[in-house]
Amino acid sequence: SQTQTMVHEFDDAAYALRGTGARALIVRGAGERAFCSGFDLAEVGDIQAMGVREFLRFQEAATGGLAAIRQLPFPVIAAIHGPAVGGGLALRRTRSPRRAHRRRVAGDGIRPRRLVPPHRQGHKVKLTGVEVRQVRLPLVAPFRTSFGTQTERTALLLRAVGTDADGWGECVAMADPLYSSEYTAACADVLRRYLVPALGRHRRLDAVGVGPALEPFRGHRMAKAALEMAVLDAELRTRGVPLARELGAVHDRVPCGVSVGIMDSVPELLDAVAGYLEEGYRRIKLKIEPGWDIDPVRAVRERFGDGLLLQVDANTAYTLADARHLARLDPFGLLLIEQPLDEEDLLGHAQLAGALATPVCLDESITSARTAAAAITLGACSIVNIKPGRVGGYLEARRIHDVCAAHGVPVWCGGMLETGLGRAANIALAALPGFTLPGDVSGSGRFYRDDITEPFVPADGHLPVPDGPGLGVEPLPGALEEFTVGTEWIPV
Repeated sequence: SQTQTMVHEFDDAAYALRGTGARALIVRGAGERAFCSGFDLAEVGDIQAMGVREFLRFQEAATGGLAAIRQLPFPVIAAIHGPAVGGGLALRRTRSPRRAHRRRVAGDGIRPRRLVPPHRQGHKVKLTGVEVRQVRLPLVAPFRTSFGTQTERTALLLRAVGTDADGWGECVAMADPLYSSEYTAACADVLRRYLVPALGRHRRLDAVGVGPALEPFRGHRMAKAALEMAVLDAELRTRGVPLARELGAVHDRVPCGVSVGIMDSVPELLDAVAGYLEEGYRRIKLKIEPGWDIDPVRAVRERFGDGLLLQVDANTAYTLADARHLARLDPFGLLLIEQPLDEEDLLGHAQLAGALATPVCLDESITSARTAAAAITLGACSIVNIKPGRVGGYLEARRIHDVCAAHGVPVWCGGMLETGLGRAANIALAALPGFTLPGDVSGSGRFYRDDITEPFVPADGHLPVPDGPGLGVEPLPGALEEFTVGTEWIPV
């Protein structure tokens, strides 16, 4: 079984083996009839008793040790001769480029399995280059938040071209640095000058290796997330594995929520909410700002009743001095108030959380598993909105999910007006067990008359989780041509 000591030994072993001239590493179980049947149950109690920061350090050690093994500059062979479940599955996947089986336990029986040729496993991707495509999609209606009004969506779509398969990624940065410091032109620049060339220095790599390869470059999480997503899609398409399965999804459909922008009048808002409820949306999120908060929330609650799942999103529009005013939202029974204060003000959020009955949820403040752990420890939030682009990718998003789930903090999947590519990936993420609140995974028609992919259409207030390899969706050639305003090829 895996133990806390073992996860540290992986990292030590990887460090000790570099530069030794070793030509291969064989990972095997110590017993005669076992490989690794999971984590040592005797240590589960110790893990459950960990504080948030201690658990984060354990999680980093567990994932970091396996990642170090995976990045060794020679083949790693997992010699499986018994059950490989739970933690053993993660250990099995350290192998590269092949795995050796004498026999494998599968379901209720044992069946032989031949050695899988490296070119068929597709565990690592050999890139030839990345196509960066700028697209511009008109919105069906203006979308107003506390930081501005959007009438169109400008996005970067990345196509990672490999020798075995191509993969798609989407950069969620906006055209202007209003939601965050990143914006599309800057993302295109850093991809061209730094990030894509950094991947080109690796003969082959998988999605797990993208983060370490890009780590020397500070920030630029949205650009990094898009590149990781494209490599992950290519890797999974080669392996024939859906993204949802790779992330650990447990649902085959997810409930739909919808984000409603700031309107010109309360009657206009009520009409919009009524329309979304008629379409079957399970949760309504209202954008708010000073001067547009108490009255619209009251009107929606009175019109649609206490049974409506209702929450608000401030996008950092308030200060701690507004605490008494925001407390006037408490009587309306909201699911949460999202990011009321500045993204860097964790202590202010902790103070505000103590002054409100409405749960505080953080969005812009959560940029990694580390910041999530810090926010939970400080009491700055009791709910977390996970946006993969904001945190650097879907693998980091899963780490945040795990940290929150281990400490009873609900999470939900936020949205950034993604096209069908990013929407498909978000749906896969939202199918993980810790996503217990409806997210911003609305149908394509919420924002676009025509999407880049086949549209996602809610049924009974839910969207199906794509089950094809990788993202499970492909761009439509005609739509790509129609909405593309520029392309650039970056060789590696």
